[in-house]
Amino acid sequence: MSTSREVRRSRGSRARGRRKAPQPGKTVFKVIASSLLSLGLLTGIGVVVLYNNLNGNIDHKEIAAQLGNDRPAKEKVAGPQEPLNVLVMGSDSRAGKGNGIDGESGGGLSDTTILFHLSANRKFAYGISIPRDSAVMRPTCYKEDGSEIAGTSGYVKWNEAFAAGGPACTWRQLEQLSGIRIDNYVVVDFNQFKDMVNALDGVEVCIPEDIDDPNHQVHLKAGTREIHGKEALTYVRARYRIGDGTDPNRTRRQQAFIGSMINKALTAGMLARPDRLIRFMNAATSSLQTDFDGIAQMVDIAATAKGIGADNIKFVTTPWVYSDKVSAGIEWTPEVQKLWRLVRKDKPLTAEFLKDALSAGDSPDGTPSAGGTGSSSTGGASSTATDKASDEATDKATDPATNGTTDGSSGLSSEGRAAAGLC
Repeated sequence: MSTSREVRRSRGSRARGRRKAPQPGKTVFKVIASSLLSLGLLTGIGVVVLYNNLNGNIDHKEIAAQLGNDRPAKEKVAGPQEPLNVLVMGSDSRAGKGNGIDGESGGGLSDTTILFHLSANRKFAYGISIPRDSAVMRPTCYKEDGSEIAGTSGYVKWNEAFAAGGPACTWRQLEQLSGIRIDNYVVVDFNQFKDMVNALDGVEVCIPEDIDDPNHQVHLKAGTREIHGKEALTYVRARYRIGDGTDPNRTRRQQAFIGSMINKALTAGMLARPDRLIRFMNAATSSLQTDFDGIAQMVDIAATAKGIGADNIKFVTTPWVYSDKVSAGIEWTPEVQKLWRLVRKDKPLTAEFLKDALSAGDSPDGTPSAGGTGSSSTGGASSTATDKASDEATDKATDPATNGTTDGSSGLSSEGRAAAGLC
């Protein structure tokens, strides 16, 4: 009996001698796993409540039936995902408190229109702003009951489409004029925009000089600082006595602000702060009208683009010149066709457009980011025989290491930033 005990003790001793060293990573995992198991019911309820709340915030509205039967086809491109074109519109009824900052009256207007392109390889993205004062000939649009909204025989401002037929008319207008097939749309109420800023605990801007416009109740002090709530809304909406006072350069300032928002969201440890993340998501969805199926679909798309850094998110404006076709208007230059083509072919921006681009990675004082402008791929679009020569020229002008530039440079000049009211 004693011999048997000694054998067992000896075996136990040898087994203990072979025991692996502690593995902190696995220990942490076990702690997390046991915590989740013990709080499983509560956590499950919390996730469901949050999910339902965010979905409940969203005004899901399909508008495909209002887009007509003559929509452009989406070109096939090489990539693990489909390229995505999302039309973002900022709506302002000017009926609510805090609206009407630019002093104009009216209802159902869309002062901000951005076509956001996400590449098929998820290596780059860019937003193309369309100034509201752009002179266009609006095509025929359709109401929800299928009846026609007659197109215009002469030039009108870009945002007249939203007033005439809502987001569906703006969507159709862009598709008909650009040949780009849009996948989804989003409409954000400007008067809720401030809640998104507050959820980030403010967004940093650089104001080159004091802005004092008593006629429109705009008072902003010069300097680099974070602005919040109503002040942020005033900053992005104000037009007069900031920069040169033109709508395209107000668009530039909006681009810079959105870029700063994105940069802060990516670098401020939002994912490590569930409270801040929930506040931001709640604010972002609280007034959202869209045809996305719900928050889950949006999260899935965001997950595929998680590798895109702030430096690879660019903002440009449709090339323009002053025009008398509409009051205080502008019109696009022929170069806009090159820009539309880059979107259709899923190509990154070329040097021609990057020289006037803003990056989400730029600092508020106008200093370009140190990380470069790079995208690691051009997106690899297929070509028709007609477009082959143009594709080859675009590819030669596109350096994959610099998101389209051949010398790595991009960004607004000091004169361009001054005209936009940026440092």
